Amino acid sequence: MKKLYLVRHAKSSWNFEQLDDFNRPVGKRGRRDLRKMGEFVGSQVKRPDLIISSTASRAFYTALFFADYWKYPEEDMIISDVLYHADVQQFKAVITEIGPFDTVAVFAHNPGLTMLHNHLCDDFIDNIPTSGISGLSFDIQNWSDLGEKRGKSLFFHVPKELN
Repeated sequence: MKKLYLVRHAKSSWNFEQLDDFNRPVGKRGRRDLRKMGEFVGSQVKRPDLIISSTASRAFYTALFFADYWKYPEEDMIISDVLYHADVQQFKAVITEIGPFDTVAVFAHNPGLTMLHNHLCDDFIDNIPTSGISGLSFDIQNWSDLGEKRGKSLFFHVPKELN
C-alpha cells in the first residue's frame, strides 16, 4: 500500500514586482494559512516517509513549513526543478522513480496538482487551493506501478475548513 499527499504551495505575495513568478515568496495570507494547515497536518495526517518539493520559492517554503510540523528532517527532502508547473506526465515521471518509500508528500503548483489528483483517482476535485492537501492511497507495491484511476481518495483538506 502506497500513500501520496499532493500539497499546493501557500498563497504567494505579489508585492515584489522585481521578482519573477519562480521567486515569488509566500504572502501574509499564505503564512496565516500555513500555520493553520501545519498544526492540522502535524496532528492529523501521518508524517510522510519522503517529501519532494518544487524548487520554486513558495512551494519549497511550504514544504519546509509542513516538514517542521511533521518533524521531518529538512536535509532528507528532495527538491526537483521538474515540479515547477509540471503536467501529469512530468509528475508521474518523478513519482514512479521514488523508490522504497510508502508515504510521499509532493509540494508543487496548479493546475498540474489538481490534474494529477483527477488523473489518479475517480474522486474528482475542481481545484486544490493554496495550502490545500489531497491524500490518495494505492494498492500497489512499487511506485512504478502507479496508474490512471488506481488511487482511492483518503482526504482533502483546505485552510477554509479550519477556521
